[in-house]
Amino acid sequence: MRWYRSTWFNALILGLCNFLAPGIWGAMNSLGGGGSQSPWLVNAANALTFCLMVLTCALSGIFVKYLGIKYSLILGAAGYCPYAAGLYCNNRFGTGWFVLVGAALCGLGAGIFWMAEAAIALAYPEPENQGRFLGFWLSFRVMGQILGGAINLGLNVNRNTAGSVSYTVFQIFIALQAAAPFAGLLLSHPWQVERTDGVPVSCSIPKSQRILTELRATGKVFVSKPFLMIIPLIAQGVFAEAVFFTYAGLWFSVRARALGSFLAGVVALVSGNALGAFLDNKKLSLKSRSRWSFGVIMALQGAWWIWGTIVATEFRRTKPTFDWVDAGFGKAFAWFVFQVLGFQLNYMFA
Repeated sequence: MRWYRSTWFNALILGLCNFLAPGIWGAMNSLGGGGSQSPWLVNAANALTFCLMVLTCALSGIFVKYLGIKYSLILGAAGYCPYAAGLYCNNRFGTGWFVLVGAALCGLGAGIFWMAEAAIALAYPEPENQGRFLGFWLSFRVMGQILGGAINLGLNVNRNTAGSVSYTVFQIFIALQAAAPFAGLLLSHPWQVERTDGVPVSCSIPKSQRILTELRATGKVFVSKPFLMIIPLIAQGVFAEAVFFTYAGLWFSVRARALGSFLAGVVALVSGNALGAFLDNKKLSLKSRSRWSFGVIMALQGAWWIWGTIVATEFRRTKPTFDWVDAGFGKAFAWFVFQVLGFQLNYMFA
């Protein structure tokens, strides 16, 4: 088995693409409102992004049919950079329309990217390595957040007031996201992957299959019982992103938001890999591992949402701007960290 065709090398490349594209996107949003002084424009942009993601993800079978899974991933990764450019122009020149254009392009690309990335993460690894593969792959997403938080913290460490972050941060983010499609070129095609169990990887759609047939099959998945049953789990997990990003932007200083981006990423990285290792533990049955994971994650999510409702109700009345030297910072800051941790666990489990 050649190392550059192994499943773990492909996990590394997949993780690198995740780090450079959605990872840096997460870093920008972890700054609260995309690093802007007010989160409302970025919230509108993110709503546009996610709506368009649904469209391209539903049609993603067409892209895989003609481009293959590797080049579908590369095409999707190319959509992220314009959003960072839009945030830079808004941060430095006050341009609003470019943020929305960048968000639209990001959404169109992200729907294809997440489809391709998830397909690779599920199809490429050996069955006994799937949990660790998922943890390893998703670690890179939060590593983007960690790096972004570290860069931002270094550039804004003396800014203990609310406001937008330094535009130099976005110049670095643009450069990193522009590299994402080129990193995807290192990924192996499915027929090139060499698994330790010798089983060939199947992750393609025959070109002879009609587009209408593929769309009809996709529609059947959308109305199937397993898919409908998992929607509430996905919805409550992804909904949190809109809440905790806005939470950070409204009630924390620039350097506190940078610290939150960095520290929350570290916590999410550790917890995600711990969950991956537990899901691969053969001492317990798959049913037991799944049920224990589900029970613990849902119990924690419920506790954190109750906590968040209490503190957000208080903050709407007092309208604070917390810095790390202020009284009450720990209680407010911990909720943001736990929500990022919960998002990582939810995403892995779903």
